Amino acid sequence: MARKLAARVPRVTGVDLSPEMIARARGLSGGRPGPLFLQGDFLTAGLPAEGYDFICSVTAVHHMDFTRALLRMRQLLRPGGTLVVVGLAREQSVGEWAVFLTAAPVMRVTKAVRRAGTPEGMPVADAEMSYGEVRRAARELLPGVRYRRHVLRRYSLTWRKPLTRS
Repeated sequence: MARKLAARVPRVTGVDLSPEMIARARGLSGGRPGPLFLQGDFLTAGLPAEGYDFICSVTAVHHMDFTRALLRMRQLLRPGGTLVVVGLAREQSVGEWAVFLTAAPVMRVTKAVRRAGTPEGMPVADAEMSYGEVRRAARELLPGVRYRRHVLRRYSLTWRKPLTRS
């Protein structure tokens, strides 16, 4: 993701706790100028407050404390900036299970077509929060957030930080 963003904007920072994933990202960059890759804990990394116009997290927030992660992203985002989170959640309610079971054939076909797999060395963790818990917490932490549920057990959050400090 960081490499794709770097093709469109002048400055991109990628942060990952896994030394293997940072090494992989740097290797795939082939020494070309582009993203800065930092190996460390996103929650404590020395990143500038209100230093980013756009922050995205793709299937990573479930590896962290959800509330701390969203508060940290909110702190790092400049007023008027956009936050996008694509995350994983688990089914808990009858409605969530019904959506999962209905989407199961689509998920199987999508994974097969995309030849979806996990890169070697990538840390894997099961989601602890349900879709409902994610939606409720996100609405509390990010007033006005747009929540959407997607196939492949994903959800997305899109939020624009108000121009006035919050």
